[in-house]
Amino acid sequence: MTAVDDRSSVETDGTASSGLYTYDLAPTKKEGRRWGAYNVFTLWANDVHSLGNYAFAIGLFALGLNVWGILAAFALASVLLFLLLTLSGFMGHKTGVPFPVMSRIAFGIRGAKIPAVVRGLVAIAWFGIQTYLASSVLSTLLVTMFPGLKSLDTNSILGQSTLGWITFLALWALQVLIVSYGMQMIRRYMAFAAPTTLITMCALAAWMFWRADGSISMSIDSPLSGGEMWLQILQGAALWVVIYGTFVLNFCDFTRSARSRGSIVRGNVIGIPVNMLFFAVIVAVLSGAQFKLDGHVITSPTDIVRTIPNMFLLAIASLALIALTVAVNLMANFVAPIYALVNLFPQRLNFRRAGMVSAVVGLVILPWNLYNSPVVVNYFLGGLGALLGPLFGVIMADYWLLRKARVNVPDLYSDAAQGDYHYRHGFNPRAVWAFLPSAAIAVVVALVPFFSAVAGFSWFVGAILAAVLYAAIADRSMQTRDVDGESIAVAAE
Repeated sequence: MTAVDDRSSVETDGTASSGLYTYDLAPTKKEGRRWGAYNVFTLWANDVHSLGNYAFAIGLFALGLNVWGILAAFALASVLLFLLLTLSGFMGHKTGVPFPVMSRIAFGIRGAKIPAVVRGLVAIAWFGIQTYLASSVLSTLLVTMFPGLKSLDTNSILGQSTLGWITFLALWALQVLIVSYGMQMIRRYMAFAAPTTLITMCALAAWMFWRADGSISMSIDSPLSGGEMWLQILQGAALWVVIYGTFVLNFCDFTRSARSRGSIVRGNVIGIPVNMLFFAVIVAVLSGAQFKLDGHVITSPTDIVRTIPNMFLLAIASLALIALTVAVNLMANFVAPIYALVNLFPQRLNFRRAGMVSAVVGLVILPWNLYNSPVVVNYFLGGLGALLGPLFGVIMADYWLLRKARVNVPDLYSDAAQGDYHYRHGFNPRAVWAFLPSAAIAVVVALVPFFSAVAGFSWFVGAILAAVLYAAIADRSMQTRDVDGESIAVAAE
């Protein structure tokens, strides 16, 4: 049969179903993959230094962790993330498939829609929120440069001022434009944004260190100590991993284009342990220097950017933060829902159309209202986020423990009853049975006030429970075949 995409025509071996196989969901050819160690590194150079991550890390300083405690939390988190992301990345490199297709291995060709939808919903909501945060920085910059625009920032239309709508739609359209050119353009944009981000944050930290006369406060006036300090270090490390709970699921969306396992390992080593500790040092300098200067703890690098006395430098720093936020958004919150939507509607959507649908949904949900509602953020997004751990646990246990990384890639696209991933009407009931109770427990731990002391560990609780439960009830009598997907593969972007 022939699967047709508006970009190209792909010949398959006759076993692929049109409801499961499209150009965008097809495995990538091993020959011609372009993502090297630097490209993998740029993922983390952009994402680690996001505004949200700085706000989280600076919050650890405000909660009472001293500089050494912050470094310890990030050192522990970086080791855990390096291991998790490397395991997830290897899956993408071996199979060449995106996350929704990867999920078919454990959940079945139809059941894979469950993890794809959960991951996609979280991503779409955060796509809108991150675009709103970037637009707020741009609005502030424009008002500072052109005070006359302040009159456009005083009214409210569906919760946003006129200036807010203008800046939001401008950045929204920019991201849609970049995505319309596919993964190759996303790769190029991240390669540009990464050094820009690192240089800007280094310069900002150096400037603050100079303002503080070459020294910083190592902690707030009443820092944590003893067991309380170590508990906060462990919770900080766990929450940092939770922040990347989305990425450890769909890292294969990017590593399916990686040249080799070595590229993934080298890019992860520099991008995660090295880069994260570098990030922690910048956080320590920014928060410690500001606290020394006036006794206040900043909430975000934007608080410092606004104090830059030179208008030109202020504009450069603000634009760098906006470029960074766009890069993070494209990588973490745009690609995932695109593949999820293509997987849900393979005969109607391709990468470009799915990107537009995702962007429109991210707009019509009026994300600023979501962000400004603690109930929505904590219960809706927090609850969905808690589901990601159990999904990861099931998928990892199935791939690494049960199958020993043996995958029949062509059968991921076959709806034949005898296919390796057909299970029961396309669903693997054992995966669902392992996921549901683990997810319920993870959500309870994350959201019920009684468990607030351990809420930060909800991702780990769900992931470990799901992995253990699935390993216990999985069908170990099934045959596992290792067949590559070269016969139905398309060129990597």
